[in-house]
Amino acid sequence: MILAGDIGGTKTILALYEVEGGNWRCAKKEQFSSSAYQAFNEILDLFLGDVEQIQVSAACIGVAGPIVDGNCSTTNLPWVLNQTKIGAQLHTRNVKLLNDLESTAWGVLELPEHNFVELNSRAEPQEGNIAILAAGTGLGESIITWDGTKYYVMATEGGHADFAPGTEQEIALLHYLREKYPEHVSYERLLSGEGLINIYQFLKKNGWAAAQSEIEQQMTKRDPAAVIGEAGVAGSDALCVEALNIFCRIYGAESGNLALKCLPYAGIYLAGGIASKILSFLQKETFMQGFLAKGRYRPVLEKISVKVCTNPEAALLGAASYAIKQL
Repeated sequence: MILAGDIGGTKTILALYEVEGGNWRCAKKEQFSSSAYQAFNEILDLFLGDVEQIQVSAACIGVAGPIVDGNCSTTNLPWVLNQTKIGAQLHTRNVKLLNDLESTAWGVLELPEHNFVELNSRAEPQEGNIAILAAGTGLGESIITWDGTKYYVMATEGGHADFAPGTEQEIALLHYLREKYPEHVSYERLLSGEGLINIYQFLKKNGWAAAQSEIEQQMTKRDPAAVIGEAGVAGSDALCVEALNIFCRIYGAESGNLALKCLPYAGIYLAGGIASKILSFLQKETFMQGFLAKGRYRPVLEKISVKVCTNPEAALLGAASYAIKQL
């Protein structure tokens, strides 16, 4: 029996898998609202409540935050995780914490092709490196390197790199965000649920279009980012439509930035909770325009595959896959 986990700022998913030979099946899976708990051990206690007699042989948990010496202070939660303490709770020493984009990368490598949608019609994929970006509660990035025979996954905190505006509108957006985040404006401040809200509020403040009272009312009752995304995809609100346009262009631009840094000739994959929900917008020209706007290096990027991962549990499956490799 192995335990796999995916810890994000919004939700935490835990699962137990029975492993026999080369096969494995899910014995139990549960989702928790991350912000409802003071610490991860509370969630783990609840999850293990009725399965305490089962011996867990290995565990792997993907966490949204940097892993240092088996410890993680989560980026968008007030949690501190420690491999040794989690192992004591599970009665096993075989515990591994991974950055959530590290576990997502392992998941992407395991998923079948029908879990992906291609955005670049000119793609000519070949063997080589792979890059992963995942916009959700935050923005995660990872790189999968290829040595000719084997893949290696490298965690990064690239989502916290400085935002570089590429249009006059984005320059104005940067000035707006510097008032809110005077110390540092990262790509995560735009390419995340919070980022989509930031873009909407910028457009509203600058009078791009009149705010609809119905949309504003919904945003007080539900996740504002979800409301903006849904209205934008439906085309029912001008502010939400333009917010998604800006979001997609910047997402494309940052995907292109990562591509230039690691030359992922085997492809770029967009994971996370947002991409699959706004897939119809990503399939428009705006994302690829942002991706390809790299001057002399446009011909290089034109051949790189860019795919959206439609499986919402890529990180969980990646953690499970990693744990099984440790048996």
